[in-house]
Amino acid sequence: MIPRLHERTHTPHDPLTEALGRPVSPNEGLTEYTVVAHWPGLDYYTLDDEQRTWTSVQWAEHLEDPYLEHPFAASPDDDRRAILHLDVRLHPDDRELTGPEWAETAHRLARAAGIEIPGKEHGCRWIAVQAQSGRLDLIANLIHLDGAWHAPPTDILRRLSDEARRIEQDLHLIPVRTGPTTRPAIRTAPTASAQLASVLTQLADEQAGPLATVRGLVEHTAHRIARQPGAAGTDTAHRLELIARRLHAIQQDLDTTAAHLVQPRVAAAPPAARHTAHRSP
Repeated sequence: MIPRLHERTHTPHDPLTEALGRPVSPNEGLTEYTVVAHWPGLDYYTLDDEQRTWTSVQWAEHLEDPYLEHPFAASPDDDRRAILHLDVRLHPDDRELTGPEWAETAHRLARAAGIEIPGKEHGCRWIAVQAQSGRLDLIANLIHLDGAWHAPPTDILRRLSDEARRIEQDLHLIPVRTGPTTRPAIRTAPTASAQLASVLTQLADEQAGPLATVRGLVEHTAHRIARQPGAAGTDTAHRLELIARRLHAIQQDLDTTAAHLVQPRVAAAPPAARHTAHRSP
């Protein structure tokens, strides 16, 4: 089980689209088999709601509501990107988990990430989506119900990794590393391909890469323009969202290209004719 933390965004639409593997839709209802877990306060939030199944667009709007309720909430460094997205993926040979097992995994990871604090009534809104085989996505808004900003722990990735190891043991899943004990790797000077791959990886970095910064600015602009009255603003916001998605696709392509650069190449077998060459005495 491998956890991955994505760059924070201004809206939950792209994270939810990635979690579902398809665009959010006002017509597609997401049942409890897809949204397998959520923040505890949602039970009270929907107590009088006759419509028990929400569409993916409604789930996105639900996660986005704290922006509207607390328009000035921001992190200590004035960052308004409040949507946190993380996912975990099982080993390809792992068994299929049941709904309750996915739900337990979601709550444990949410607690490890600090977005669910037992006993805290005004915490973060979050949902867990299990829409793709062997994958679970958690999407949360870091703005608390009382308007306070939630700062994730600085060692969030270590906490997620540690909890993932415990979940593997408890659910009898295949650990990240299996097989006989490996010998220590021999340190060698990086090749030209490895150096170029490092450059591409830095460009594609979801946390601090330049493309991530540009994409965040585009998403922020789209978010603000979308709230302007008039069809022109809506059209412009949609175009900016498409640009942000293309930037994300470029990041993924760069990351894939970097991985190909550092993959070992299998040497081609010498032609058979070379074995029959005549040697002079």
